[in-house]
Amino acid sequence: MKKFLKIILLISFFSFFKYSYVFSNNEKIKIGLLVPMSGDNKNLGQLIIKSTRMALQDIDTEKIEIYPKDTGSDPNKTLQSTIELKKIGVKIIIGPIFFNSLKYLNEVEDVIFLSLTNKTSNLPKNVISSGVNSTSQLIAIKKFLKKNQLEKTIFLTPDVDYKIEIKKAINKSKIKIYKHYIYDTEPTKLTAQIEDITNYKIRKQNLADEIKRIEKSDLENKEKRIENLKKRYTIGNVKFDSVIISDFDESLKSVITSLLYTDVSPKDKYFITFNQWFDESLIKEKTSQPIYYPSINRENLMNFKNLYKKKYNEIPNHLSLLSYDLVGLIYYLSLKSDFSNLSELFRKKNSFKGKIGVFDIKNNEINHKLNFYQIDKGGIKEIF
Repeated sequence: MKKFLKIILLISFFSFFKYSYVFSNNEKIKIGLLVPMSGDNKNLGQLIIKSTRMALQDIDTEKIEIYPKDTGSDPNKTLQSTIELKKIGVKIIIGPIFFNSLKYLNEVEDVIFLSLTNKTSNLPKNVISSGVNSTSQLIAIKKFLKKNQLEKTIFLTPDVDYKIEIKKAINKSKIKIYKHYIYDTEPTKLTAQIEDITNYKIRKQNLADEIKRIEKSDLENKEKRIENLKKRYTIGNVKFDSVIISDFDESLKSVITSLLYTDVSPKDKYFITFNQWFDESLIKEKTSQPIYYPSINRENLMNFKNLYKKKYNEIPNHLSLLSYDLVGLIYYLSLKSDFSNLSELFRKKNSFKGKIGVFDIKNNEINHKLNFYQIDKGGIKEIF
């Protein structure tokens, strides 16, 4: 009898599931896409439009419809396009790309925006940042520090707008920092600051004092000892075992150059930086190696680029991959959630595995579970 009841219940469950799935399949999900289709960034907009088209083809469903609209990288144009999308029943929008374009979106009710920005501070209440933010990166860095038992990490942040994001991310990730320094990006001032941080002048004076001491001594082989000391730049260790540099491009290279100048080498101390999107120029900078950073899955990115190039004869960027995954994320949530209650859609705890990696969703926030990479000897190695 119990077995019979169990079979009946299972049949009822699968019948209900099948009916619910068919019912939800009959409802179209209208996704807005806000990208620059005019102006200086229109090429970027076209890359993203094509990547969402790719996502639709790969998902292979008639349930989703995507409606691209132009932002012109302008907040007023963005607002106008949003209103037009809302009029045709769009409730969820991928984009806009740039933080500046978010300016007036809090005026639009009952619409959620999955912006491609990685900034999380001062967002309108209906905007969720889906980019690879600082918190996601510091969570990965925190894991790396623990793995290597690094307990005296200094943090170097340039004196620019996103330093607010960094401070927020340090608190949210609960990463343990020995000291946090804000540095000036002007090269001369930067070098002076790095000298202070590394006690360079004291360590340099220690070397001069040691050479004088040996010169006046009766030690055996003192000439040989002096010769070896003169090959060095300093004597004495710094008070940290690792350094996190939250900088990019030439500014990052300036900081590393200043550290090398003050006789702090990546061979002795761990040099860790933020996501560099596999910048090829870092591979060539062998004096800066090894260097470590968190990022999206490299293999997935390369595979996506190859497929995209084969399909469109263009090379996409990381925002193309992100927008591809966001289409899949929305489809995934549509199968799990009721789209009539948008305010709760991104509050519930969910995880979604896309090509970019794993999206962790909770309390209207998206964080990414990132991989970790080492650049050394002209190559890239995955750490985890």
